Amino acid sequence: MIAVIDFGSQYTQLIARRVRECGVYSEIFSCFIDKLKIENLEGIILSGGPGSVYQENIKRFRHFFEYDVPVLGICYGMQLVAHIFGGRVQHTRCREYGPAEIKVRKNILFDGLLDSFNVWMSHGDTVVIIPEGGRIIASTESNPIAGFQFKNLYCLQFHPEVKHTQFGMKIINNFLYKICRAKKSWSMGRFISEKIREIRETVGDEKAICAISGGIDSTVAGILTSRAIGKNFVGIFVDNGLLRFNECEEVVKNLKNRINLKVIDARSRFLNRLKGVEDPEKKRKIIGEEFIRVFENEAGKIKGVKFLIQGTLYPDVIESGKGIGPSAVIKSHHNVGGLPEKMDLKIIEPLRMLFKDEVREIAKRLKMPKAFIERKPFPGPGLAVRIIGPVTEEKLKILRQADKILQEEARKLKFYKDIWQIFAVLLPLGSVGVMGDKRTYESVCAIRAVYSEDGMTADWVKLPDEFLRQVSRRITNEVRGINRVVYDITSKPPATIEWE
Repeated sequence: MIAVIDFGSQYTQLIARRVRECGVYSEIFSCFIDKLKIENLEGIILSGGPGSVYQENIKRFRHFFEYDVPVLGICYGMQLVAHIFGGRVQHTRCREYGPAEIKVRKNILFDGLLDSFNVWMSHGDTVVIIPEGGRIIASTESNPIAGFQFKNLYCLQFHPEVKHTQFGMKIINNFLYKICRAKKSWSMGRFISEKIREIRETVGDEKAICAISGGIDSTVAGILTSRAIGKNFVGIFVDNGLLRFNECEEVVKNLKNRINLKVIDARSRFLNRLKGVEDPEKKRKIIGEEFIRVFENEAGKIKGVKFLIQGTLYPDVIESGKGIGPSAVIKSHHNVGGLPEKMDLKIIEPLRMLFKDEVREIAKRLKMPKAFIERKPFPGPGLAVRIIGPVTEEKLKILRQADKILQEEARKLKFYKDIWQIFAVLLPLGSVGVMGDKRTYESVCAIRAVYSEDGMTADWVKLPDEFLRQVSRRITNEVRGINRVVYDITSKPPATIEWE
């Protein structure tokens, strides 16, 4: 197996996922672990991270180089190798975030690759001197040391694990099979059978309720749990008043004959709690806590319920600063960082270590309908994080109408299925306009559309001019309260996909 050491990177689980995609079993361990007690350890991968080698007690990380296996250091991992073995790292004014062209030299890590290709960078510190006896194997126009090898330590400043790095999977594959000589030992079928067994053993003869949103994550979690414990499973769908146009009706229609589903109308209690709240972190925490209180209340009506199943994915975990290593908080997802400290129910998250596309693969294996598998991700806090500022009934009405129009037009696009997310955001801006020869002062609607594989990185979609023109025309003509439409062309990073 391959040990992935988490130094707090947004992409740590993505590294482990890529290793699994290559057919090799991998596990993530905190960088603060004292010793790796692992049988059949074939290699180690050091993740990136938000820290600096000069801010840490570096000596405690030396043991990762004492296991007589190859090591791949990525970003911070590369800087750590350089610093520990006598090189030098320094903070640079010329930071690299996003795409860059890299030139590589002959090395087993780059077997079968072109001499230059595009990669994904995300760093402020850089290696300026490599350890004595090492050799530079990659460089960019602004960074002469974008990769080096020192003995059996292979180091890259860029991120081969992200989709936007060309040949990234080939680089990881080379490390696993040509350098580590790893054995194939992983499949998604194995994951499904192991999770069903784990849930059955954890719940035992007790009962469990599942937070069903109607999306693929919670539905897959619910089906796995239902298969594990049968009649002791109850799915609960909460209408929190923050859903899209007709979403509650669609969820009930699609799921009522597939799982044991109970619908709770909690619109007024959620909106009352959110009244006047502007800060997005507070919104998420309020929504997270309120969901739990609703589930606890419903669980009290069902004898023997001790567990709450959630469709939490790893991007939710890592962005909430709840990863295995020292993760930074990007935004607290309602079902992770928004959970209350004291809860009556025990949480089970069978998909916690997976990404969206892995969940879709599970859904295919579970023979779920195509409509579920291709459904666009929707944030747990719903439209509350697509209304910038306080949430009101009027703003929800306006945003629902705008988003309905956007979705109607988007489904006509030939490449609609390739878009990760496309949605409308209501901005807290007043915009001067003119309608019917009269001055208007109304809200601004932003449109966001991105390509992504897992939600951890994303590129904005170049939507056709005529599409944008039609959407803008319809929204400003049909939605009372909006007189201007803008399009967001920011990638992730530096932005996140959602605005809040």
